[in-house]
Formats: sequence, structure tokens, C-alpha cells
Amino acid sequence: MLKIRLARAGAKKRPFYHIVVADSRSPRDGSFIERVGTYNPKLPREDANRVTLKGERITYWLGKGAQVTDRVAIFLGKAGLAPMPAQRNNVEKMKPKAKAQERLREKAEKEEAAKEAAAAAEAEAAAPAEAPAEEAPAETPAEEAPAAAEEKKEGE
Repeated sequence: MLKIRLARAGAKKRPFYHIVVADSRSPRDGSFIERVGTYNPKLPREDANRVTLKGERITYWLGKGAQVTDRVAIFLGKAGLAPMPAQRNNVEKMKPKAKAQERLREKAEKEEAAKEAAAAAEAEAAAPAEAPAEEAPAETPAEEAPAAAEEKKEGE
């Protein structure tokens, strides 16, 4: 079975890959049948020389039944030589772990408490401005005060 895959070249910490057609049983950097492109991850994503492909040869080998690895399939999809593969997202891996979730929960609770405190402070600030206007007409005249005091004593 044939594979179109990456074969690493380049020095230590300076990766450079050849895109090769190789037997699936041969090692990654072992023998290959044909070199059909290059990939230089050190170059910026916009650079035209980051990925170079020999389109005719790749379509030839795909016609012969060569299988494409995931990374090379993305390169071919962007170049229009093959359909773009479906990107797999593992949502479970992307979720924060237990301790991070606990920190996020605590942070949200603190923010809610701060919002409630701010709302309460605004309500208290607005209440004194309205309260004196309501209390002014509610004052009892001096004559009614002793009668109100007697009614309280009788009610006890």
C-alpha cells in the first residue's frame, strides 16, 4: 500500500519535511519512491514557499491508489488537488480541567456578588433621596402624638 506522507529532514530544532510517496511499511525517514513536495514549518503561514507541491505527480499517485496522511491531506485540500478533509475537533480535550473549572466558577460567583453589591449600593443611594419627600407629610401633629402613645399602651 502506498502513502503520501511527510519525511523529516533538517537539523535539530530546525524541522524541514519532504512530501514523499512511500510504501506504508517503510519507516518515516526511510526509503521512498518519489519526492513530490516540501513543507517548511519555520516559514510564516502566508509564505508561498512554506508548502511546495508537484501537482501532476500527486494526482498520478492518487490515481494509482496512494493514501494520504492527515497533514498532507490538509496541504492538498488547500492547494485544490484533493477535497478538503473534515477537521476533527475533540471538544472534550478543549474543555478546561477540574481545577480550572472550579476557578472559573469561583470567579463568576465573585463577579455576581460584586454586581449585587453595586446594585444594592445604587438602591441605597437612590432611596435616601426619595425617602425624605415621603416622610415629610407623614409627620403627626403635636396634638395627635399623646393620643397615639395612649393607644399603644392599651394595645399591650
